[in-house]
Amino acid sequence: MSTTKLGPREVNAVATTGIYCREGCGGRSLSENCSTLSSAVAAEAAGYRPCLSCRPDRRANELLDQATPAVVRQAVMLISEGALDNSNEAKLGRTIGMSPRQLRRLFREHVGASPAIVARSRRAHFARRLLDESDLPMGQVADASGFNSARLMNRAVGEVFHFTPRELRSKRRVSDRLIADGGLHLRLPHFPGFDFDRALGYLTDRAIPGVESVTEEGVYRRVTDSCGYPGVFEVSATADKTQLEVVAHLPTFHNLVDDVARCRRMLGLDTDLAGGKALLTEDSILGAVVSELPGITIPGAWDRFETAVRIILGQQVTVAAASTISGRVAERFGTPVAGLEPFALGHMFPSPDQLAQADLSDLGVPVSRGTTLTAFAAAVADGSLDLYLGNDLSDLLERLQALPGIGPWTAHMVAMRVYGHLDAFPAGDLGLRKAAARALGQPDISAQELEAVAERWRPWRSLAAVYLWQSPSQR
Repeated sequence: MSTTKLGPREVNAVATTGIYCREGCGGRSLSENCSTLSSAVAAEAAGYRPCLSCRPDRRANELLDQATPAVVRQAVMLISEGALDNSNEAKLGRTIGMSPRQLRRLFREHVGASPAIVARSRRAHFARRLLDESDLPMGQVADASGFNSARLMNRAVGEVFHFTPRELRSKRRVSDRLIADGGLHLRLPHFPGFDFDRALGYLTDRAIPGVESVTEEGVYRRVTDSCGYPGVFEVSATADKTQLEVVAHLPTFHNLVDDVARCRRMLGLDTDLAGGKALLTEDSILGAVVSELPGITIPGAWDRFETAVRIILGQQVTVAAASTISGRVAERFGTPVAGLEPFALGHMFPSPDQLAQADLSDLGVPVSRGTTLTAFAAAVADGSLDLYLGNDLSDLLERLQALPGIGPWTAHMVAMRVYGHLDAFPAGDLGLRKAAARALGQPDISAQELEAVAERWRPWRSLAAVYLWQSPSQR
């Protein structure tokens, strides 16, 4: 390989062999035959296949960072949730307010491949993982990977890997295959050093009883819906901490790729935060905690509506109280699921339609907050608030705060965790204010004062907020 140092998302493409590799591959090629491409999907768009030696397809492939325009970030997130599995670029463009031609141009410039190729790569790589790690028949692999048929999977896998699915399965190593009883087991790659324990701690504190649970052994579990039938999804760290292991207990593996995408989004694994961490490491306020905790991510949402409701119920109460109330809401208005007692689970979270008509008065929810919640649910249910569209942060905050009872704190929290904005900053959060005051050596700091301080952290204020929450004063 070329000795050129690669960035975290870059790959090395070798013209003479038609393969691409990540940093550290043991292969050797003349530098004049090598070129650096912006990402694995860009290499695939150029006709290169993953190296069979260093297996770059087994590493996390973050396509997004703060330099990526918000509209492209949003489109990539929609694709990761299956927006192009049964649709096309024209519809995706209309959804985010631009022509297919403009969308493709922005993708080529910032991602290195068209939206269709990004979607194809997503499905093909997930199929490769199932071919390696499971014994599922080819038809089920295609179904789980978001393909409408094994024929379409064969074509896409052949285009990406230059081998048929059966040839790839025949090449798997003994260590690739996961054999275990109870559910379908898969490995989930992440960036080196990802701090799963700290992410798990965040999820533990905010788990909605009956919908989510975390075991003492460090396993996150939740109820999920597969084709209208409930199942359970589990996430834990592998023994060597280099990957995560997911276990899917589902009645069907149809579009399992979407549940895996939700897991990655919940853990904040699809955004490259290296630029923000480099900036904050030099900061006099946050530098020490950033250096101490390099594996932090910005937590997202498994289910956007569920997380938004959990945030609204967290207004002016403790984290523990918000979790308790959220559990009551799920138990009263959600769909009961029998047989999940061994997982400490029992309910699907209620839908927007279910909560739009809910009477929360006897669940310990203040009348004003109940009004906020039902108004928010009604706006999502009737389509006046789209939880997937919010390119411009200031416009999104304005639209959210137009709803009754939603102020700056709630709007910024929803923008950060539900919409994935990297520069949202809930300055009124008591935990942020306490941590910032301590770091500054002050007895207290107001929301307005903290907002002024946070200007130095743009455009990574969401990451700065996470580090403040994780600072010594909050642990």
